[in-house]
Amino acid sequence: MDLFEKLYDEHEKVSVRFVGFTTDETRYDFGIVYTNMFFGKPLIVCMQTGRSALLASDDLNNIEYLQKAFSIKETKQAADLAEFFQEALPTLPFETQYE
Repeated sequence: MDLFEKLYDEHEKVSVRFVGFTTDETRYDFGIVYTNMFFGKPLIVCMQTGRSALLASDDLNNIEYLQKAFSIKETKQAADLAEFFQEALPTLPFETQYE
């Protein structure tokens, strides 16, 4: 273990929401982990693909980011996903740790 410098090792009781929904084209199944880590950004896990991303409400304006994060080919599908997450994600101010 001398090869690694531990950056953090936190234990936290978190709130998790599991939600499944459909649009006209697609079914979605997500786990949303609300945590105090990551500057308050929830960890979103796609239960179908295992892909995950940290998302805040500001990220939902970037449809291309959602497409890449969750491997979505259609812009309309990513826009539908953004619309869902607008209601599901908290609106917290985000300050970057790195400059």
